[in-house]
Amino acid sequence: MGRISFSCLFPASWHFSLPSHILPRLLLPSSRQLLFIGLLLFFFGVCYLLLVTGKLPASWTTKGNSFHRHLARVSDVDATDASNPDLSYGLVVDCGSSGSRVYVYCWPSHNGNPHELLDIRQMRDQNGKSVVMKIKPGISKMAETPEKASDYIHPLLSFAAEHIPKNKHIETPLYILCTAGMRILPESQQEAILEDLRTDIPVNFDFLFSDSHAEVISGKLEGVYAWIGINFVLGKFNHAHNDDAVVEVNIPGSDHQEALVRKRTAGVLDMGGVSTQIAFEVPKSVSFASPQQEEVAKNLLAEFNLGCDAHRTDHVYRVYVSTFLGFGGNAARQTYEESLVKNTTARNKLLGQHVGEMAASPTLDPCLPTDLRDQIGSPEQKLHVLGTGDFDQCRRALQPFLNRTNETQTSLNGVFQPPIDYNNSQFFGFSEFYYCTEDVLRMGGDYNASKYAQAAKSYCATQWGTLKERFDAGLFASHADGHRLQYQCFKSAWMYEVLHSGFSFPPDYKNLKTAFLVYDKEVQWTLGAILFRTRFLPLRDIQQESLKGLHSHWRHSFSIVNHHYIFLFCFFIVLLSIILYMLRLRRIHRRAAQRCSPSSVPWLEEGLGSPTLPINL
Repeated sequence: MGRISFSCLFPASWHFSLPSHILPRLLLPSSRQLLFIGLLLFFFGVCYLLLVTGKLPASWTTKGNSFHRHLARVSDVDATDASNPDLSYGLVVDCGSSGSRVYVYCWPSHNGNPHELLDIRQMRDQNGKSVVMKIKPGISKMAETPEKASDYIHPLLSFAAEHIPKNKHIETPLYILCTAGMRILPESQQEAILEDLRTDIPVNFDFLFSDSHAEVISGKLEGVYAWIGINFVLGKFNHAHNDDAVVEVNIPGSDHQEALVRKRTAGVLDMGGVSTQIAFEVPKSVSFASPQQEEVAKNLLAEFNLGCDAHRTDHVYRVYVSTFLGFGGNAARQTYEESLVKNTTARNKLLGQHVGEMAASPTLDPCLPTDLRDQIGSPEQKLHVLGTGDFDQCRRALQPFLNRTNETQTSLNGVFQPPIDYNNSQFFGFSEFYYCTEDVLRMGGDYNASKYAQAAKSYCATQWGTLKERFDAGLFASHADGHRLQYQCFKSAWMYEVLHSGFSFPPDYKNLKTAFLVYDKEVQWTLGAILFRTRFLPLRDIQQESLKGLHSHWRHSFSIVNHHYIFLFCFFIVLLSIILYMLRLRRIHRRAAQRCSPSSVPWLEEGLGSPTLPINL
């Protein structure tokens, strides 16, 4: 085996040599060796970041990675860390008929997965309580003095401003959304109030607020927001394939695409004192019985993309929302009493009785508990009634007030309702749907029609005196009062008829849950509003991440680690130096080989048999 002399590369006094088979390996690093060295240095850098920061940059995680998703969550019960620069904030003012509330929401930066929504939660103060403030009366009371509207709203915004870091105000969106109280005002008065808000609020507050952020929303949009809020809290918009409850969806406007399979969303039933509302997703295309029905359906079906990218269909939904004024529990009772007075008066006139004689023979009312006496009607036309507590007869008496028609695909008042796949659906019932089942009957939660009807029938048939004794003994829910006790029989029957005769839910339907809270939280429609109106923010974050690249993401993620920049800079400089040094050695060797032994070049390049070389000792 030959040896190679280095006498031609160094001063004459330096004489040393190496075996010829070592020199190529030493001076001619292969691409594999270069790759190995680079990967080794890269691995060292990653380990260093893990040890110092305890996490990887979010852009390195996989889409939907559960580890990163866990990091991005905001606690439901802990106080919000207002010093966290990663948090963003948003405000929604709910201007209702009786008062206005401001809700403060917060969320961490989006995790970069366009399939996921912002993780929005209510902000909590140092005591762990939701940051909410309410004032009375409703903003509609400013109708005659619209120039005072901004003064009216000022305490709410000042309260919110105290909880949000000052440097975050300029990027915090503010939405002032007015509901039923403002809807009944003339449009000119509505605009006068809104104009005062749009003009004065930017002068006094630095929140992100434009003209479109103050408006009177429709009942349909309010229902959509409520549906979004409840399903968001339930996790129905997380489309990870780990849930057996799925549904096949035909995306609106994409008839030629294959159906999308995703999590089944929940429908919402809500019965207040004045109105009743239903909202649910319509996963399949709907056929209409007539052109008139199709025209009506356009006003009841809302199609929207809840995702951040309009070109993605993961979060495209078609939701049916219908509100029925006059079909709430108290309004229905008033309508029933008016009918009872009218019919009894007409009957007594035929019998020749006067109004004053009506007290001698009270009218029997099957919708009041047994032996309960009450007086209804106006002062000029009073009617004395006596409860007979007949639940089934009460149900039959209430059916005409549903105003059902014989047309297909209709519900209360003959309004269009698309078909519901009762075998693959889930609904949540709020307000009276919960109060009727829980306050007195103590059956809130999973709804069972036969058990509910039996319990309601038993309650109605119970003597009024016995019910009062049970109430005084605290056997009913703590918030149940005398009004609930008196009208529970009527409202039980009304709720049953609205659900089964009005909305056509089968008596054996098993997937209705009546509830007051969702995951121990009262879910407001404002949550759905902030989620829907900020839906494009994740796309902005994702685009900024793409433009800024990896270095800017590190700069965003590691706020207190300036020495990381120094480390990364040195890391790449060292790597580049090693590569340049190896390339320099390669060039030096080639020149040396040409000067020392030109005939050896073919041997070095082609790997031929080694010739006899002089050896200097």
